[in-house]
Amino acid sequence: MILHIYFARRFAMAFLYLTGIFYAIIMLFDLLDQTRKFSAFGVTLRQRIELTFLNVPEAINLILPLIIFFATIVLFLGLARSSELVVTRAAGRSAIRALMAPLVVALIVGVLAVSMLNPIVAATSKRYASLAETYRSGGASALSISFEGLWLRQGNLDGQTVIRAARSNADASVLYDVTFIDFAGESGPIRRTEAASAALGDGEWSLRQAKVWPLVSGLNPEGNAATHEILKVPSTLTLDSIRESLGTPSSISIWDMQYFINQLEQSGFSARRHKVWFQTELARPLFLMAMVLVASAFTMHHTRFGGTGTAVLSAILMGFGVYFIRSFAQILGENGQIPIALAAWAPPIAAICLALGPLLHSEDG
Repeated sequence: MILHIYFARRFAMAFLYLTGIFYAIIMLFDLLDQTRKFSAFGVTLRQRIELTFLNVPEAINLILPLIIFFATIVLFLGLARSSELVVTRAAGRSAIRALMAPLVVALIVGVLAVSMLNPIVAATSKRYASLAETYRSGGASALSISFEGLWLRQGNLDGQTVIRAARSNADASVLYDVTFIDFAGESGPIRRTEAASAALGDGEWSLRQAKVWPLVSGLNPEGNAATHEILKVPSTLTLDSIRESLGTPSSISIWDMQYFINQLEQSGFSARRHKVWFQTELARPLFLMAMVLVASAFTMHHTRFGGTGTAVLSAILMGFGVYFIRSFAQILGENGQIPIALAAWAPPIAAICLALGPLLHSEDG
């Protein structure tokens, strides 16, 4: 038990050390990127630093498997150089048992990443997106989804328009059972428009079977209402901005993901991307353990046998290969090419089986 605690402490220290290094590097490059993006909008240095702090957690969460992977390499190279791994095996401790402590630490990190880091990343990502949109356009557009339908807001310097729709098609290009309420500055609503559908084109909404009520003091709204078979309404929104307003799956806390998926499906949007992300997050602890096994399969040997550089290079290539396959499977799952469960759970299970082969072979000869 003392040996397990020793290995776990060494692995945890390597993980924390590498996390700090990656955090500092990402902070530097992200600050430069925020300066490039927002220097033309008059964003101050303090605001750019705030954006950087909000954006870095998502990057750390994304590369967490690679940090675990490199921490495993650092651990076993250190044990090999000090001959501690040889002494451990000479004492009768097998390679598989020596891996138990790093695997447990990776499992704990994975559980904490899913249960705690994921909600933190979701909150910082939302705040970053909100601030970035505010700095770019003054917060001209927003989207909210509920079981009652979806709500959009578009606007310019002259006023705001609130849009409510019962549902939409899968790519949000057409809204059904739509209501537009126009606001002029601080004077309140000035116009209400209802339509059977609204299709978003280049800089305008195309409303079908629309009816417009003026909401001006002194006018009878119903008496002055007008109907239109086709009505064009200017818009500052684009399809890309609406889809971005939905938020990336990483901006949704895993504790709220199932509820959000239900809302998306109720509103007519495709939730497959979010379902794949949800299952991938649940499989994250298993994937982190797989990265430990992949790295250890190439580095659990003594340096006096030579070939350390080749082994490390092979481990890195294999680690990045597994990471790429996981990302590729996730894309296939989002596009509907493979089942969701297969996209999320097959890569870590396959990586574990792939790494156990060399480990068992080196153990049993």
